[in-house]
Amino acid sequence: MPIITIFGATGKQGSAVLNAVLADGTFTPRAVSRKTDSESAKQLKSKGIEVVKGDLYDTESLKAAIRGSEAVFGVTNFWDSSVFPGTPNGIGEQEQGKNLVNAAKEEGVKFFIWSGLPSSKTLSNGKYPTVYHIDHKAAIWDYLKASGVPCAALDTGYFADNLWNFALQKTDTGYIIPVPNYPATATQSFTWTRDIGSAALALLRNYTDPSKGVLGKAFPVVTAIMTFKQVAEKISAAIGKEVKFTAVETSGLAELDEMYAYQADIGMYKDTPVPNPELVALGATFGTIDEAIAAEIVPRYS
Repeated sequence: MPIITIFGATGKQGSAVLNAVLADGTFTPRAVSRKTDSESAKQLKSKGIEVVKGDLYDTESLKAAIRGSEAVFGVTNFWDSSVFPGTPNGIGEQEQGKNLVNAAKEEGVKFFIWSGLPSSKTLSNGKYPTVYHIDHKAAIWDYLKASGVPCAALDTGYFADNLWNFALQKTDTGYIIPVPNYPATATQSFTWTRDIGSAALALLRNYTDPSKGVLGKAFPVVTAIMTFKQVAEKISAAIGKEVKFTAVETSGLAELDEMYAYQADIGMYKDTPVPNPELVALGATFGTIDEAIAAEIVPRYS
């Protein structure tokens, strides 16, 4: 079977892609990790999955990791300490992404799926110029499109997973979801990372057919568009405890404060129907925010 090399395979996005590819059986997944002896990597190996070493700052290691692959799923992590605060304004993310594109091109990869985001600076006409973790990914997508490597992007929203990973904060009476710079009436575009796997598989299975219109296109992956207040109400009903959206002045990090201000003001993918009909037409399946809450939050917070 053809190989797809998956970066971030021990993280949320990459593991979603890996699981979807495994279940489908059309492609063989190859996992890339900086630390092939980590517990997460060992778990993948125990399932018979090939795990190879790759460092996004080392192009030669990337070429070796990719070698022999038909496809690549690429993702970068702005919040890795080697990127931010390790490099000014996290510019190292662009270096990592471009290294990955260069390696894929040199190794003759036939299809590159990029986990991306549209530029906040561009969409806001310069009003929000310092949401670096968004704009770096947009710059990498531009670089990938210009490279000549056949490609498509999956553009993500606010990860619904963040709700249960760190957003819910305990109070004396239940929980709050504190969000800076966000009016109660402003909507957010949520992405359950599980849906990224199905979307990536849909692109993989259709990219060779020109009539499908996959190549060179960015596809928003949106599980739900609603307000944080509405999400809080859904979580409260599911776990039987008080959950309230609370507007706060700051997250403590300027990068995030501007991100929330941008998303509340300009919005992400507001014109994209949910689920994205273009991805559905390619065979992708999506969960709902209620299913995400039932699967991820109820077991943790009930």
